[in-house]
Amino acid sequence: MAMSWLIQTPISLLLGVFTAASHKYRAVLAVLYFLPLLLSSAAIAIAYKALLDPNFGLAAGLHLPILAQDWLGNPQLALAVVIFVIAWQFVPFHTLIYQGGVRQIPASLYEAAEIDGAGRIQQFFHITLPQLKYTIITSSTLMSVGALTYFDLIFVLTGGGPGNATRILPLEMYLTGFRANLMGPASVVAVILVVIGLSLALFLQRLGGKDHSGSQLEGL
Repeated sequence: MAMSWLIQTPISLLLGVFTAASHKYRAVLAVLYFLPLLLSSAAIAIAYKALLDPNFGLAAGLHLPILAQDWLGNPQLALAVVIFVIAWQFVPFHTLIYQGGVRQIPASLYEAAEIDGAGRIQQFFHITLPQLKYTIITSSTLMSVGALTYFDLIFVLTGGGPGNATRILPLEMYLTGFRANLMGPASVVAVILVVIGLSLALFLQRLGGKDHSGSQLEGL
């Protein structure tokens, strides 16, 4: 969950700011960015499983020995691959959220900053980020709670292996309940997931303050 958030949030935020700007190829780039949203998790897992095959995948096709790793069979690499694939799938969704947030920021704030001599980086840190406070909280809530429900992609891609390297709680719940036929322990895992998800959602919402539904532009 933590690694997913650390990887997806900066990339989604930067892409959201970039796609919200007016430039020549914005429409084409937006289509490419959001293409993963059209694919199912199972299809993505099958595709990456084929691409990462050390004998017949991308490494063999491009003749790049450096890619000929046992990506899904090495416990040190498998979890990193899973996090990468999940990020590739869901970054476009969060990019769309940030894109909408950036487009709600009044252009007058940036015009005033330019008059005062602020550069692009200063505008980003002093205008864009503060104005996206509640957008970041919303995206982080969806991202964190969503990390507790990842199942189909990991089930198809690694099956929880190698060993228990990618056996996260939702997959553990399924394997315990339906493979081992231990519905009691599986129900306990389900309750734990609900409690963790609810606690995270409430904690993140409290970060926005008491009036988290108020306008970000109040007091400007």
